[in-house]
Amino acid sequence: MAIDPIQIAEQESASAVGAFDQAFTAARTAARAGEVPVGAVVVRNGAVLAVAHNRPRALHDPTAHAEILAIRAACAAIGDERLTGCDLYVTLEPCPMCAGAISFARIRRLYYGAADPKGGGVEHGPRVFNQSTCHHAPEVYGGFREAEAAELLRAFFAERRD
Repeated sequence: MAIDPIQIAEQESASAVGAFDQAFTAARTAARAGEVPVGAVVVRNGAVLAVAHNRPRALHDPTAHAEILAIRAACAAIGDERLTGCDLYVTLEPCPMCAGAISFARIRRLYYGAADPKGGGVEHGPRVFNQSTCHHAPEVYGGFREAEAAELLRAFFAERRD
């Protein structure tokens, strides 16, 4: 379900817009490091708890997706394995692994930029939050700065093909 970022900013304050700014900055940092440009930010009560970008190559860890790293850092910041009342802002629809982590962390709301018809696990692919085995499903809002997120990914992969 796509929502205009201005609507969410009015509902949740300007922190939503700022969170996406930080997520896109993190995604660009990932691209400069040769990582797939995805950035994620965890916010609670308008305060940023964690910002991360994809780092599987740098960390030699296939699970080092932006969402996983942001969730880990936010959990460490608050001293709890559950992120109740927290929102996650990410530039790309999370994959099934990240969707599972979002569920286990009890993220309240997920906001993402570009859809991922090939590798997504939220509104594409296995649709993790729609499964009867899913213990917690956050509210999900997609399509934020979608064109910007998609172009960042297109440019990254086009550069690698040249």
